[in-house]
Amino acid sequence: MKRIFDTLFALILINILWLPIILIAIMVKVTSKGPAIYWSQRIGRDNNIFMMPKFRSMLISTPTKATHLLDNPDQWLTPIGSFLRRSSLDELPQLWSILKGDMSFVGPRPALFNQDDLIKLRTASAVNTLLPGITGWAQINGRDEIPIPQKVELDIYYLEHQSLWLDFKIIILTTLKVLRRDNITH
Repeated sequence: MKRIFDTLFALILINILWLPIILIAIMVKVTSKGPAIYWSQRIGRDNNIFMMPKFRSMLISTPTKATHLLDNPDQWLTPIGSFLRRSSLDELPQLWSILKGDMSFVGPRPALFNQDDLIKLRTASAVNTLLPGITGWAQINGRDEIPIPQKVELDIYYLEHQSLWLDFKIIILTTLKVLRRDNITH
């Protein structure tokens, strides 16, 4: 049922958002060097690596590590990067990952391939058996503001309580948080 919901909802959103997606891609290309889409190696279900697309919000010379681990993340942002991140519009290309089956709308956010501490904790608690999501229980309860062990505890809660109803609740709360810009630093 979840896969059917993900596929149908992704197709609906693509049909509604195709013009903004094209305009954002053009704006990324016009305002900075490099491709409009950045493909990031991420850890998916069962710790398999997949390529996750995002609109590029960082300069092409940015080190490959989590943004919150950069010394001065703002120095790496493109001219429209901050806006894309604050509005979460940089996540729109992940609709492709949902259609492809690499992601879901709701699940733990996919770790970067080099976030060994997060991957280890998720594997030990079986969170790695879940399909990663564009949003999740940890995102609506703190996003990047919470330490990794607490994030994994929230992922465990989702693993143990997942349902279509909880997914709807997370999607609605995510939408509200994005509109209010809660817990968004860059």
